[in-house]
Amino acid sequence: MVLRRGPYDPAFQAAADGTLWRASRTPLGPATLRLAQGAGGALAATAWGPGADWALDTLPALLGADDDPAAFVAHHPLVAESLRRHRGLRLVRTGLVLESLIPSILEQRVTTEEAYRAWRLLLRRFGEPAPGPGGELGLCVPPEPRTWVLLPSWEWHLAGVDGKRSAAVVRAARVARRMEEAAAMPLPEALARLQAVPGIGPWTAAETLQRSNGAPDAVTVGDLHLPGVVGHALAGERDADDERMLELLAPYAGQRYRATRLILLAGVVPPRRAPRQRHARIARL
Repeated sequence: MVLRRGPYDPAFQAAADGTLWRASRTPLGPATLRLAQGAGGALAATAWGPGADWALDTLPALLGADDDPAAFVAHHPLVAESLRRHRGLRLVRTGLVLESLIPSILEQRVTTEEAYRAWRLLLRRFGEPAPGPGGELGLCVPPEPRTWVLLPSWEWHLAGVDGKRSAAVVRAARVARRMEEAAAMPLPEALARLQAVPGIGPWTAAETLQRSNGAPDAVTVGDLHLPGVVGHALAGERDADDERMLELLAPYAGQRYRATRLILLAGVVPPRRAPRQRHARIARL
């Protein structure tokens, strides 16, 4: 569910019967994708909209067909056990940069609850109904780049998005074509391309390319909690910083993002000491 931005993401829906619905803006236009378990465990996919063919053509990559989990070697007992328990883990590759970049920008320096709320409100207000039955389910296709660029300041304010984050979204949307080119780049070049936009740093770039490129080495740095989780899981340390985290992940060079995914899936986290981050609802200011 790494593509889902919160339980009420307007672009993603999981039905009670296990059917997954996803709305996206492809290079050919909006698309709704439906995935359901067929007879004998086979996956049945259906798509609607101008981007339907593109969505179906890229479906194998979305489901991890381009991923190579055999390249991963566990160097710690906890990682090895997590790998055993999650043997079917595959890294998704959407091939769409902006749809992962914008919500990642919204998640900068705020709680996930605040970021999910902003994403939900902005898509509901400025997205468009998803093609086919997706629209009937309430799914929304994310706005096109020009819409992001032209959003007035008060709409960002009402969604709880401060000026730094909204400005970064606008700058990225203005060079949307250049951002989308990063989907076909090797990781170092893709990271550099995204970070050339002011307001997009290593954290945001990695969080984006993990999804758009399925990059197994796009390790997240600058995260408030991840270094402590990795330090606790691999060395019994609760105060690890980014430098120490990268040192501990060095044996997984080329696969550091996959290693952190497996560590997080293991569910071993250090005891909480810091108070929860305060919610700052700027829309009320």
